[in-house]
Amino acid sequence: MPTATCPPPPDRSRLDGRAARWLLATRPAFLTLTLGGVLLGIAGSDGDALWQRWPQAALALLLALLCHAAVNVINDVADHDNGSDAANVARQFPFTGGSRMIQDALLSRRDMVWLAQGLFALVIAGGLLLVWLSGPWLLAIGVIGVLLGWGYSAPPLRLNSRGLGELCVLLCFTLLPLGAQVMLRGAPSLSMLAAALPYGLLATALLYINQFPDRDADALAGKRHWVVRLAPQQARYGYLLLVALALLSLLAAIAVGLLPLRAALLLPLWLLPARAAVTLWHNAAQPARLRLALIQTIAAANLYPLALAVILSC
Repeated sequence: MPTATCPPPPDRSRLDGRAARWLLATRPAFLTLTLGGVLLGIAGSDGDALWQRWPQAALALLLALLCHAAVNVINDVADHDNGSDAANVARQFPFTGGSRMIQDALLSRRDMVWLAQGLFALVIAGGLLLVWLSGPWLLAIGVIGVLLGWGYSAPPLRLNSRGLGELCVLLCFTLLPLGAQVMLRGAPSLSMLAAALPYGLLATALLYINQFPDRDADALAGKRHWVVRLAPQQARYGYLLLVALALLSLLAAIAVGLLPLRAALLLPLWLLPARAAVTLWHNAAQPARLRLALIQTIAAANLYPLALAVILSC
């Protein structure tokens, strides 16, 4: 089976400017997943509400991106502290293994902590303003998102190390479109939950397959997520389950009328994770051969909310 080779990380030793380093520390290329979720929630809301509340929608989008960025940074701090990133020699750059800003001496641990805290402070301040404008539903969703985002990797919760990371990602990304809808309409709808669930499951599948290249380093660091807890030949079933549940939840939503029939246009997207599943099935214990599968899963998780947002807007 042909494999994609992992390109070497770029030489960032001459990267000028602290602002540029801070930006790279947030891993901005991966924030598109959150962008799609917010746009899905906006598209599933009333058009008149968006016209009247577009400043709140823009602020909500910005805060969601800042929250995801903060989670990325605090995750790097936690993986520096537990030794996972330092021990990771099998990572698939740039998809797994963190930003390595600390390991490459581009930012100090203290810099990264201050950056994460500053981003979370902005999210909380802006979120409270949106809650004041939108009501208690948004408060509940925001508190869950910030708490799980911080606690995913950081002590004392360290939820991913306790085998709860997949559940965290599923909850956070499923709630993301609901939060955008609540901001515009004041309450979530069952149809938006139906639209968001496959998105949350695909995001979880992305996290799950990304953990295979990092498995050995995570095990040494005590990060006992499910890819570590299970042998590779067993863990590969988890990816199949997540992708299948995402597809079945979409089909069920269409069948019961929670999503329009034209949402079936999304079904070809599952060819991407299906191909990734085949690659993972044959190479679960050989992370160097999973690069194409990672790319295919990233594409599916990003395309689903964007494509469905277009469909719901038509």
